[in-house]
Amino acid sequence: MSRPVIGVSSYGELASYWIMENEVVLLPRQYVDLISAAGGTPVVLPPTAAAADAVGVCDAVVFTGGPDLDPAHYGATPGPYADPPRPERDASDLAAIRRALDRRIPVLGVCRGHQLLNVALGGTLIQHLPDVVGHQRHSIRPATYGPVEVTPEPGTRAAAALGGPIQVWCHHHQAVDRPGDGLRVTAHADDGTVEAVELDGYPFVMGVQWHPEQDLTDLRLMRAVVDAARAPHAARP
Repeated sequence: MSRPVIGVSSYGELASYWIMENEVVLLPRQYVDLISAAGGTPVVLPPTAAAADAVGVCDAVVFTGGPDLDPAHYGATPGPYADPPRPERDASDLAAIRRALDRRIPVLGVCRGHQLLNVALGGTLIQHLPDVVGHQRHSIRPATYGPVEVTPEPGTRAAAALGGPIQVWCHHHQAVDRPGDGLRVTAHADDGTVEAVELDGYPFVMGVQWHPEQDLTDLRLMRAVVDAARAPHAARP
């Protein structure tokens, strides 16, 4: 059986390596390893306008985590905890996710990618989750993923892939507020935080607020993406 091509969104960052300091295209290795272990062939999408064209040769796309989306994309002004805007990546990711939706290929949004999916479909975000839930369990400390229990709704793709309740690994200070057009909330944390959404009427479009790439022993969610990428679809222009 052939291995489907899974596009993975990437970061543009200034990095030091070897004896060099350069602008680089960056992607945490865990995404590549998870997709490969699940049976896909990962292909890195550039954080530039070319990403939308690159989606045209993919069988599915994973939109990765990273800095906050500029609140201007959902009609808000930045709050005191907002990350500095990343206009090139925002524009690249929004164009790429819309291209993937136009082609009706499988999409998985991870953390920022989950929020990106929501905003691309007209939804809004909670800019600083601790202000709403009153604790820091979703982002316990810098550069650290903390355990969160998530309960998928019965009869959803999330439940079909994962069962539930399940423990996942999170690092985020934002979350879905108003779901975008056609999106259905399909999993929550115990404090009510939206942890997964799915797009009705599409073969496979899902966003998850957690980081599945942080547990390379659990391939279930990525295998669901890869399996969906292998399936025939009615329209892939």
